[in-house]
Amino acid sequence: MSTDLGQKVSPEAGGYGSYNYGYNTAEGYGAGTQTNAQRTLQDYLLVLRERIWYVVVVFLVVVSSAVIYTLSQPKIYQSTATVQIFRRDPTIMQVQQVVDTDIRGAEDLNTQMKLIESVTMLERVAARIKGPDLEALLAPYENATAASVQGILGANRKVALQRLTLVASISFQHQNPIVAAKVANLFAEEYLAYNLAMRNSESNRAVEDLKATVTEQQARVEKMARELQEYKEKNLMVSLDQRKDIVNESLRSANGDTNRAKGVLSAAEVRLNQLKDIRSRNGDPTELPFIASNSLISTLTSQLASQKITFAGLQKRYREKHPKYIEAINGMTQTEQELKISVERACAQVESEYQNALKNYQIQEQELSKRRQESLELDRAALEYNNRERELKTNEQILQTIVGRSRETTMTSAIVSQNARIVDRAVPSGRPVSPNVPLNMGLGVVGGLGLGLAFAFFVAFLDDRVKSSYDVEGVVGLPLIGIIPQIKKLDPIEKAQIVVNNQDRQVAEAFLTLHSSLRLKDESKNAKCILITSTIPGEGKSFCTTNIALTFAAHGEKVVIVDCDLRKPNIHKSLGLENRKGVIDVCSGQANLDQVTLKSVHANLDVIPTGGRAKNPTHILNSKAFETMITDLRARYDRVFVDTPPLAAVSDALVILPLMDGSLFSIFFNKVRRKAAQFSAKKLLESNVPVFGAVLNSLNLAVSGYYYAQYYDKSYKDYYITAAKQDESNER
Repeated sequence: MSTDLGQKVSPEAGGYGSYNYGYNTAEGYGAGTQTNAQRTLQDYLLVLRERIWYVVVVFLVVVSSAVIYTLSQPKIYQSTATVQIFRRDPTIMQVQQVVDTDIRGAEDLNTQMKLIESVTMLERVAARIKGPDLEALLAPYENATAASVQGILGANRKVALQRLTLVASISFQHQNPIVAAKVANLFAEEYLAYNLAMRNSESNRAVEDLKATVTEQQARVEKMARELQEYKEKNLMVSLDQRKDIVNESLRSANGDTNRAKGVLSAAEVRLNQLKDIRSRNGDPTELPFIASNSLISTLTSQLASQKITFAGLQKRYREKHPKYIEAINGMTQTEQELKISVERACAQVESEYQNALKNYQIQEQELSKRRQESLELDRAALEYNNRERELKTNEQILQTIVGRSRETTMTSAIVSQNARIVDRAVPSGRPVSPNVPLNMGLGVVGGLGLGLAFAFFVAFLDDRVKSSYDVEGVVGLPLIGIIPQIKKLDPIEKAQIVVNNQDRQVAEAFLTLHSSLRLKDESKNAKCILITSTIPGEGKSFCTTNIALTFAAHGEKVVIVDCDLRKPNIHKSLGLENRKGVIDVCSGQANLDQVTLKSVHANLDVIPTGGRAKNPTHILNSKAFETMITDLRARYDRVFVDTPPLAAVSDALVILPLMDGSLFSIFFNKVRRKAAQFSAKKLLESNVPVFGAVLNSLNLAVSGYYYAQYYDKSYKDYYITAAKQDESNER
């Protein structure tokens, strides 16, 4: 076992319930670098080895219980019928079924499974079990009646879908294998019968519904046909297309007349506007082409021009009084008057033509509007007619569809088809399924082993006493530098001096190993004042103190033991010495150091007892006189071992600790609890005085192999015995 001195556990370290404990190592003995102590597989194996009888007892109890349970259970037989569910119904006619039973996915398949498991199926099967079959079914059940059949069927029936298939297994368990087979077959038969009955029922209902729908639809079609005929007669739409053509032709004719009237009106309006314009300028209307083109005006204008030419010739030949002159003037005047009258008439005719054209245009507009309104009314009537006619045709088609569907449903309702079939009928089984002896025994063995292991670890969890090296180093947090085997059949005085009387060679060798461990490190090797304490009383700290001191003395060092347990002194008892004067007397000034020292108790070993019990030990240990005494002892001896009270009880050791070079922590095997030892060790580590390590005292050799196989095994024991015999031979 390799450990480093000065390991320190964190305050949160736990017991068996934890799996990882951290403790610090430092250069020498103090806080420092963080390392981790982890419980290994070997630690758990050691827990089991120590408590193997717990595992064995629990294992035997569980296995025995499994055997008793198995033998006490009645034999149950199981029979299974298998049913194949079709993905779709067999195609007898290419028509759509009333009830859709196609299996399209997991939901449809699970629906069929739930149908087999339904209460309805239980009721149908229960109704078929009568007479001797009912008595055989109820025979294993005490006080069972016919009313209990459904509950019994539901409790013992099991429906399962075979993986990646459409085959369902319907199983039933019963103490009578014949009953189990019959009931399983009844479930399969009733499942098929139920599906068929449901399909026939739905088909018949659909036929009746379709017949009622056909009758209703026929009445609706007849009513719509009558209403359409009445509408045609009311709106004179016996020949709708011919009337539509007439109306459209009239509309086109009226539209042409209106356009022509509009053209005439426009031309008349242009002539009238030109006439008004020339009159507004006091011009001659004859300048207008449509005025000048008048035949009378044209004739008169030509005549007037000729007369003017003639008059011009007469002016040169005659005077004003000449008859021909006068006649020519009169003729011109008369022609001008006639021309003026003709122009006025022509202008009046232009205005009259405009008024006539306007009136004619208005009449044509009215006629066109009338024709348009007539066309729109006809379109609206035609639209309503078409809607009614289309609705009639739609309802006629619906009627034809319903009539066809009614005929198909009537035919298919008479056709017997199944969506499933029985593949294998259930037969009586020759082997019971319960109790399952191999399974129960296997579960008993596995469960017994598991519960035994769990119980062992639970006991280990509750047992938080320090016993393993992991507890010392990983939990308490101190390096384990020495292990002292258990000593039997020796009185306290012999135990306190066992390293010199050699009554137990293994124990003597253990103290020699402890001596060597202390001399490996410079800090413990050079330490003069060493304090030895423990967690609680009875952990062998005084035993360790005397034997460690004797071991150092045997190696030629001058050693003194100082008993500072002023409350319950024990060193003088262990060595068989008197306790008249001691530390109390030196600190009170009643004696000097030489007067209280018991010299040469053994070679190189002196002892300073307490000198009785003190009423105020803390006051004494805190005194200047005590510090002076320790200083004097440093000068006189190579090693000073100070025995102190336990840390968990009082704080005397902590008072003395600052005067020491280091300390040793004594732990009694399987006695002190880990938390208490951890708390005490923490106090030592927090004092900043080196803690050389822990000494595990009184190790039981019967279990040493569980925890300390690397220290003690049979080969070591044989070696010690052989060495002891060799020493006796040499002495003789």
